[in-house]
Amino acid sequence: MINKIGKITIYVNNQDDAKKFWTEKLNFVVKLEQSMGPMTWLEVGPSESEFTTFVLYDKKMMLAQNPSANVNHPSILLSTTDIEKSYNEMKENGVEVGELMIMPYGKMFSFKDQDNNEYLLREDK
Repeated sequence: MINKIGKITIYVNNQDDAKKFWTEKLNFVVKLEQSMGPMTWLEVGPSESEFTTFVLYDKKMMLAQNPSANVNHPSILLSTTDIEKSYNEMKENGVEVGELMIMPYGKMFSFKDQDNNEYLLREDK
């Protein structure tokens, strides 16, 4: 059966802008970047050792390949062990962040990427 989450595709307007956002503002690393004909396969992850990656896939390219594809942004929840540090680092890096919420079930905040897609970061200790 399934034992890991491998890749999550995020459809983006511009792969270069998305790459800069994830690597420069969130300190992700490029795990794979390979030309595939008219497109580039681009994967980023939180570290070299992390198995799960985001595939940053061009929206227009996907719609050209499959006009009925749903390229709306998926709901993605990321994890951290130090929410306050992550919140402050993202703000310092110019990331648009929401209010840091302290709920009975944990701490979290939302943030937006270069295409205005929204994510949620929660503290998991």
